[in-house]
Amino acid sequence: MRHSDVYAVASKDIVFESFDGEAVVLDLSSGRYFGFSDSGSKVWQALSLGVGAQTLIGLATGASTIGSAELDAFVAQLVELGLLTPSDQPAQQLPEGLPAALQATSEPLNVSIHDDLADLIIVDPIHEVEEPLGWPAVKQVS
Repeated sequence: MRHSDVYAVASKDIVFESFDGEAVVLDLSSGRYFGFSDSGSKVWQALSLGVGAQTLIGLATGASTIGSAELDAFVAQLVELGLLTPSDQPAQQLPEGLPAALQATSEPLNVSIHDDLADLIIVDPIHEVEEPLGWPAVKQVS
């Protein structure tokens, strides 16, 4: 099912942060946020940096090794959710330490979808900014 080997974050509305090694991804346009298993967090990190998906196949995780079918399903889900999009950029190098970090994981690739805060995230005025000004916009005194 592989259409592309390299992916990029789908839009500027997709923001993410890692907390104690666990990735949390937020789609500001829909208000949904996504949590990943420990191995899913590491794979998200690699894919969002432009590491080729083929590079990840066969890497050992604490639970098993990343298989082609498992990775294809995970990537397809991320594309379907609008988090990643195929990219024509050249593949980036695997970040140093990622194979060891994957080996230390204990859960299979997984992403969970949460929309319990969607209404609050969408109406949050911090996200309503004029593009060239950003936030906070400082009032000009004349």
